[in-house]
Amino acid sequence: MSWIRPLAAPYLRGFHARANRRGNLRGYWFEAPRSRAGARCGFFVGYLVAPEDFSFLEPQAPECLVFAYVAPARSALHRRLVRAPESLLRKTFAYIRCLTHRPPRFAFFDVQLPALIRHRSMRDWPAEKHEHFSRNFFIETCAWLVRSGLVRKLKETAPLRRKPSRRPR
Repeated sequence: MSWIRPLAAPYLRGFHARANRRGNLRGYWFEAPRSRAGARCGFFVGYLVAPEDFSFLEPQAPECLVFAYVAPARSALHRRLVRAPESLLRKTFAYIRCLTHRPPRFAFFDVQLPALIRHRSMRDWPAEKHEHFSRNFFIETCAWLVRSGLVRKLKETAPLRRKPSRRPR
């Protein structure tokens, strides 16, 4: 799994990578700087190893998956970037969905952690090809996210932590 970070990092420049080796997800969170209120956004690149917590995808684990997220789901940032009728992720989904004609296609969820997601089961892949096919999937998906402008726009609209102001003495 350690190869995922250097593979995805050039596509997700400006996002801080953090490994995830527990739970149902294995891979890396690529997170934009956090706001003071704790709202966060970014991408996950990696694997779904068990279907729990992701049943809305109807997964056939193990799966490769890449998704954009905005958390927490009840935050003002989530309303603005995901749930609003003309939100950044909703408009990106409409655009990217038109461009990707073959499966697996992107899906959009306005109430789940993965707001914009692309996933693919690895069940029918030969075990010796898992890493090779995963690399191809991750590269292709991250390239779509860059081409759609989402990586740049999400980084630009993510709330940055405010620096303390310096008062002259």
